Amino acid sequence: MTAARTIFLDVDGTYADRGIVPPGHVDAVRAVRRAGHRVLLCTGRPKSMLSPHLLAAGFDGFVAAAGGYVEIDGRVLLDRRFPRDLAARAVEVLDGHGVAYLLEAPEAIYGPPGVDVRLTALLGDHLRSGEGSEHDGPLDILNVLEMTADLSAASFGKITYFDSPIAVGSLAESIGEGVGALPSSIPGMGDSAGELYLADVHKAVGIRAVVDYLGISREDVVAVGDGPNDVEMIAYAGIGVAIDGAVPAVLAAAAHVVPGPEREGLVEAFATLGLI
Repeated sequence: MTAARTIFLDVDGTYADRGIVPPGHVDAVRAVRRAGHRVLLCTGRPKSMLSPHLLAAGFDGFVAAAGGYVEIDGRVLLDRRFPRDLAARAVEVLDGHGVAYLLEAPEAIYGPPGVDVRLTALLGDHLRSGEGSEHDGPLDILNVLEMTADLSAASFGKITYFDSPIAVGSLAESIGEGVGALPSSIPGMGDSAGELYLADVHKAVGIRAVVDYLGISREDVVAVGDGPNDVEMIAYAGIGVAIDGAVPAVLAAAAHVVPGPEREGLVEAFATLGLI
């Protein structure tokens, strides 16, 4: 029998296909947990965007905000936020360039007035909610979005932006030291979308917090992902699994490659690793 593992699953493009979780993935997660393994989501999404349909399979916890927020067994292990001055500077730069942006926190997502209309137009074909019709758009965002004209004092751990006239690297440089940048993990968004985060925070930071809390070995960690923000966690894990078509750095770091969620690739991954 395979030793107990702790499995970390990226959400978009790995566990879910455009926001929809395939039934085979729900069944596979439940089977793996019945077999004695732990399963956690490990996502760029904030806790506030982990809607009920994403959590329906049952999980032992999650690493959210791309490593900035960690919760397991109902206990918060980590909650990193932008320092106040850096947060205010980020909002100033984003507003100055007319960027559509979301300030992501565990309790809510914050944005400027009108960003809901822009996001619906931009994301309607890329992100479904799983809670309504196939044409309901990005409800995972809209249902927890709070819009206000003054975001200068907002507290948040990560920024997701869309429809930017300048490149992600230039945005980060304009905000200042300590900010990292990645292109969007949502397929098809192009160069005008991406993520801004604290430069010393990534998914492996969150996984290490879980490893230390549980007192387990990183060799017993399994990580599955596909996007730019999954590179560190795939490299850190004892067993790294990439989704077919993942970014080259993820493919290079992984020991296994499996199909995407549209083909219920986690079923194959868990069987290959002897977890079910």
